[in-house]
Amino acid sequence: MATVEAICISAKKGIVKKAVSQAVFEKDFGIIDDAHAGKWHRQVSLLAAESIDIVKEKLPTLKDGAFAENIITKGLDITTIKVGNQLRIGDGIILEITQIGKECHNDGCAIKKATGDCIMPKEGLFAKVIEGGTAKAGDAISPIN
Repeated sequence: MATVEAICISAKKGIVKKAVSQAVFEKDFGIIDDAHAGKWHRQVSLLAAESIDIVKEKLPTLKDGAFAENIITKGLDITTIKVGNQLRIGDGIILEITQIGKECHNDGCAIKKATGDCIMPKEGLFAKVIEGGTAKAGDAISPIN
């Protein structure tokens, strides 16, 4: 079973997100108190823990949220997920994938400078909230379609 390993938020864009014990997802908005929430297509971002672990081999002090990801998944095969697919978190939250990867900052992020690579532009999933609710680390996450 795939799970949510961590949920991270930040009050401002462009900074490392911090792990929180739980988060409220609002329909058509995103995660309450997160800078990336709003009426757009990238309300929530996801990264696989397995990919982050590879980067941690070079940067063992890397903290959750370092890539500005909201949700860190464990055991979810992100390579099979396509734009338009939906994910369920816990009993009620539904996310719809709107974008895979993103353009990296012009001069590269701090992670790319330190390791020579950044996974968010290639592996980051972005989604909008279709059904809201409260989620926490340890909740199940699974594809719906």
